[in-house]
Amino acid sequence: MIEPEALESMVKDQLLAVEASRLFNHLSSYKYSYHFTSLGRPIIQFPQDMVAMQEIIWEVRPDLIIETGIAHGGSLVMNASMLALLDLCDALEEGRVLDPANSGRKVLGIDIDIRSHNRTAIESHPMSSRIEMIEGSSIDEAVAVKVREFAAPYKRILVCLDSNHTHEHVAAELEIYSPLTTVGSYCVVFDTVVEDMPKSLFPDRPWGPGDNPKTAVYEFLENNTDFEIDKTIHQKLMLSVAPDGYLKRVR
Repeated sequence: MIEPEALESMVKDQLLAVEASRLFNHLSSYKYSYHFTSLGRPIIQFPQDMVAMQEIIWEVRPDLIIETGIAHGGSLVMNASMLALLDLCDALEEGRVLDPANSGRKVLGIDIDIRSHNRTAIESHPMSSRIEMIEGSSIDEAVAVKVREFAAPYKRILVCLDSNHTHEHVAAELEIYSPLTTVGSYCVVFDTVVEDMPKSLFPDRPWGPGDNPKTAVYEFLENNTDFEIDKTIHQKLMLSVAPDGYLKRVR
């Protein structure tokens, strides 16, 4: 049961916010997000954001989730399992038998390099019938055309951006994929937290403070009134890779 008063007090606790940021950075120095799996596949994510995603999926009830960035496929598998549960719940509510052969809701993953061992593991997973993949850069126009064509029949679409984390790349992704997000759903931009972390934690990456998903989000919102940051999500998580990255489409 949600406790609004306790949550409000927690959000106002500035000392806690400082301590949470310090803890996040300390955990990240041990590659904390690499320590978890989802239904057997590695998922490079903080558990708090995994919980947030299941809450969003239950609220939005999407029939398509588009994800940029596949890696080991843990996020694809987790989100596909949530879509399977939605289909099961729909069948139970409607008093009908669920047809396993008709997978209904889908997850579409895009990655510039889907390594063969990861593809094999994803395609052999029990959730594979709900997963489709496109190999190529998420900002390549040919890939974008394929995604738009795939998404055309779907009514409720949720978007997750989690590939290259440079400002330029994420800005281009937002331009391409945000229009596919349906009203009431979310475009979730992961790793906005990079803006708030020490540059020393990204010694071999082209992104860092000043050049990352959060700077792209802020630039995007300057000229786009269709989306608003849903701050309630990262505020209650306290430890999140996506502060100010849960963008809700409001119009």
